[in-house]
Amino acid sequence: MKKDIHPKYYDEAKVYVGGEFIGTVGSTRPELHLDVWSGTHPFYTGQQRILDTEGQVDRFQKRLERKASELVDKAEKARRRRSKRAIAEIVDEETPAETESSNAATEA
Repeated sequence: MKKDIHPKYYDEAKVYVGGEFIGTVGSTRPELHLDVWSGTHPFYTGQQRILDTEGQVDRFQKRLERKASELVDKAEKARRRRSKRAIAEIVDEETPAETESSNAATEA
């Protein structure tokens, strides 16, 4: 085995979670500072902690309501546009007939 290529191994590496000393383990670092540990993780403790400030569900509901209102607005605009086109087509169809009848009345 080659010398000086392996990292130094610490049999008594200290483990800290949230600044609190938890215990010792073997590691290549003398101290380990962790955010999550099996002693505090909800999966292992059976407790549930909610860390949201606003709440992910609330944010999702707001986004969903905003999208739904946008879809309603788009549908309303499309309906108005279709009705305007239909009215314009009806007016265009009636206009030549009215001019022909008015022309016939003036000729008689």
